[in-house]
Amino acid sequence: MRRLPEPRIALLLLVLVLAAGPAPALGAQAPRPDALKLYREGKYEDARVQCLTEIAEDPANIEAYVVLGWSLVALGRHADAEVYARKAYDEVRKDPRVMETLGEASYYLGKNEQALRWFQSYITALPEGARVASSYQYMGEIYIRTSRWGHADIAFRTALQFEPSNARWWTRLGYAREMGGDLRYSLEAYDAALKINPGLTDARLGRERVAKRIR
Repeated sequence: MRRLPEPRIALLLLVLVLAAGPAPALGAQAPRPDALKLYREGKYEDARVQCLTEIAEDPANIEAYVVLGWSLVALGRHADAEVYARKAYDEVRKDPRVMETLGEASYYLGKNEQALRWFQSYITALPEGARVASSYQYMGEIYIRTSRWGHADIAFRTALQFEPSNARWWTRLGYAREMGGDLRYSLEAYDAALKINPGLTDARLGRERVAKRIR
């Protein structure tokens, strides 16, 4: 068998190595999970675990605290959400997103006045924030809880300026107006809800109640 000259052997080996691609690095690790992506995919427990890992590595990681708070609220772990959000607010940064999480956690824990303050702080700090509409909605619910019907009316109307096609919020506006005795405008709100979602039971029943009272 004829033997290839040395330079040709070296060239052939080089071609084979390049065709095979780079060798994996020693000790290469899998990519780090993206906590925000996990949260957006509805994998709240996985997001929670990943955020805690990142906070253990860097206690000043405000982004991990933010996603952790969102994940805990989504998991219904409101007391834990309050604890971690408060820690982030006090020890890392007074981030508006943390304020909003504190508002939600306080709301679900029944701390109405505290929740109102946090939502108001969030709206003041980040008036174009992604959760401004829901903050006004939560405020409206708190005002309903505490029988402040006029305040609830204003809060829900403001929320609907951001999301005018939200039938449930129109229904809650109708309820606040109904309870406050503003029957004509209550009927209008219920009608708006039913125009968006004709099958919404609360809006239909509310409209029936108000229509009877008006007659």
